[in-house]
Amino acid sequence: MSVYLRRCGSAEAQVNEPIRVLSDLHLGHKVSRIDNVSALRPLIAGAGTVIFNGDVWQELALPFFERSSEMLAELKALCHDEGAETVFLAGNHDPGWPGLGWVELAEGRIVITHGDALFFDGSPWKREVLVRSDHVRELWKQHPRAHHDAEERLRLARKIARELCSVEHPTGRSFVERTWDAIMPPQRALKMLESWLTQGSKGAEFCEYYFPEAEVLIVGHFHHAGTWLRKGRRIINTGSFVAPGRAHWIEWNDGWLHRGLIDESQNLYRKGNTLDVWRF
Repeated sequence: MSVYLRRCGSAEAQVNEPIRVLSDLHLGHKVSRIDNVSALRPLIAGAGTVIFNGDVWQELALPFFERSSEMLAELKALCHDEGAETVFLAGNHDPGWPGLGWVELAEGRIVITHGDALFFDGSPWKREVLVRSDHVRELWKQHPRAHHDAEERLRLARKIARELCSVEHPTGRSFVERTWDAIMPPQRALKMLESWLTQGSKGAEFCEYYFPEAEVLIVGHFHHAGTWLRKGRRIINTGSFVAPGRAHWIEWNDGWLHRGLIDESQNLYRKGNTLDVWRF
């Protein structure tokens, strides 16, 4: 069955159902649990369209760029082999995808975007953001329309991602070095916890400003799966394929929205238990 997918608030494209939503694969990164793209085949199988909601590969991280590029090509080939159309949305680790960074289902009642635009500084826990908050404010000054215009807000999020991208280290750093990276500056852990706890309310606020017709907002980015009902809106986070986070799947089919766990047993990834079902 085919359905219309509204891309970036304007043009509609006809795509096939069921539409499956995944995010934060981080292909090629040393901390991603995906070692072999072929292990994703059971998760892709049966989908008419797969929306990859940001941070699919490591566009900005030079130590992982080559391997990540190879795995991305393998992922595209796998989806093609399974007969699944693909929609790639920009994330803060891969801001170079075309389009403006969101899609809509159910005539705008469901919005899908990566999630880094929910917070003023994109990733409040990042060391580069914490030590260069003045630069974030300067970028906002350069994009005044971002306060009320969704296209400009997503454009700004991409710019913040590029200009304040994380410094990535190749494998081989000691435990002490990795621990130091995680706790310095000291407010990093607090900012991460704050982001986890407030992503529901921030998601509802984001919809009020930019997508007032939206009833559901689907994001990733925070590596913390869950669902929250805030101000009459349902905010859903699909988690990540990076430890210690758990990855979830979302599926839209014939007016039904499903959310469930991704089963990662037997070195394969497949749809696991359904957690929630909503009817539109």
